[in-house]
Amino acid sequence: MSTHFESTEAVGGPGNAIRRLLRYYPKSFLKLILTGFSLVVLPLIFALIYSAMSIDQLAEQNRKTVYQAEQIAHGSRILVDEVSAMERSVRLSVILGDASLLDGYFRAHTNFEKTAASLSALSLSVDQQQLLDGLRLSDTAIFRKVVADRQSPEALKYEVGDFVPLLDSTRNFLDHGLVLIESEVDAMQERAVRARQIVIWQLLALIPFAMLLASGFSVLITRPIRQIDEAIRHMGQGELLRPVTVNGPEDLRRLGDRLDWMRLRLLELQEQKTKFLQHISHELKTPLTSIREGADLLVEGAVGELSAKQKNVAKILFSNSVQLQKRIEDLLNYSALQTEKSRFVGRQVVLKPLLDGVLRDHDLAIINKNLQIELVCPDILLACDEQKIRIVVDNLLSNAVKFAPSGSRIEVCVSQTVDHIFLDVLDAGPGVDIIDRDKIFNAFYRGQRTPLSTIKGTGLGLSIAREYVLEHGGTIELVAQVGVGAHFRVTLPVIDLAGVA
Repeated sequence: MSTHFESTEAVGGPGNAIRRLLRYYPKSFLKLILTGFSLVVLPLIFALIYSAMSIDQLAEQNRKTVYQAEQIAHGSRILVDEVSAMERSVRLSVILGDASLLDGYFRAHTNFEKTAASLSALSLSVDQQQLLDGLRLSDTAIFRKVVADRQSPEALKYEVGDFVPLLDSTRNFLDHGLVLIESEVDAMQERAVRARQIVIWQLLALIPFAMLLASGFSVLITRPIRQIDEAIRHMGQGELLRPVTVNGPEDLRRLGDRLDWMRLRLLELQEQKTKFLQHISHELKTPLTSIREGADLLVEGAVGELSAKQKNVAKILFSNSVQLQKRIEDLLNYSALQTEKSRFVGRQVVLKPLLDGVLRDHDLAIINKNLQIELVCPDILLACDEQKIRIVVDNLLSNAVKFAPSGSRIEVCVSQTVDHIFLDVLDAGPGVDIIDRDKIFNAFYRGQRTPLSTIKGTGLGLSIAREYVLEHGGTIELVAQVGVGAHFRVTLPVIDLAGVA
């Protein structure tokens, strides 16, 4: 199977083998899975084959041992029977004085010799072989005497006594055979126990090895998938500056290359969008400023007194031009955030005048909707970028004014602990829908409960506020609210000016 070399860096330590394994990948993901499965299963198959061969060898060895022990025991019994037959024939020949009765002796002697020769061909122990050789010598000596005295039965009575030690030796040989069977049975049991122990130790050694291989291949298989998942997640979160790198089989590497191409394409589109926003925002801001200033002059009567209806129209023009200018400024601020051109200018700021100034900017909208503003703010100094904190407060208050029903109340409360300053903005509007809670701070996201005003938001206010709060090391959150209304809380750390980056 062809492989692809991933890395040439030196590796060391106890995990050398696994690290070297992780440096090689088959060309396809399917081959990687099949290779991993095969290598994990291979040790277990080896253990099964070895166990089967060991059991087969043990069974064959035991069969041969039992067969030989049975042959020795059977032959030993035949020897005992033939010696008894020989002694009986000689004894009858002496008692009856009939030499023809010796035919039984010669037949038994022939069988004795054949059986002794068969036993001698077996794998006997040294003691057994010596006993058998002694039996054959004793039988040969008796045979010679019987042949010499076969014509005078009276002379054979001296040979009858020679059969007693021969019979005893034959029985002793039989006893040795029975002892051999017992010892072979014990040996078989020991071999079986030893074989079982070997199989157990093999399993104890191979199972961790198989698990180690499985762990190594799980890393090989999951690492490229995890890299692809991380790349997709980063792109989904707008983190497009991080290159996409997938270390794995060739087909997954190609997929990683396509994802990186997609990342670069999205980055290019984002840059084009940012440039467009910057261009169109600047193009719109200049004429809109003239419209706003002209409407302001008309409201103030700088070009002559206006009737009540004309003043009302001029106020509407001025209010909407302010709203449009705010939308354009939101686009510019968002564009600056995207291009990382937003500088942090830190200084000590008194919060109360800052909040009063933001409220004055919304006076017209507040008066038109007959809103009641409750501002609670003690004398608090905050080390911050004043312009950015002003934008944060302005965006939160703008949302509150936009969503608050006519005649309702908006609360702006500032409090301080030893380490933090809290800014809470509460309104009595429809609140934030539960499906919008996790998305409300996303750029260009507009919730389900949109305001009834003619000027719709861009969905950038809360996104910009979050980024500016994060630059200050703080947090902004939507506090769970019982009943109607939305409650936004900004938490800023109390820091020295020198600590503001």
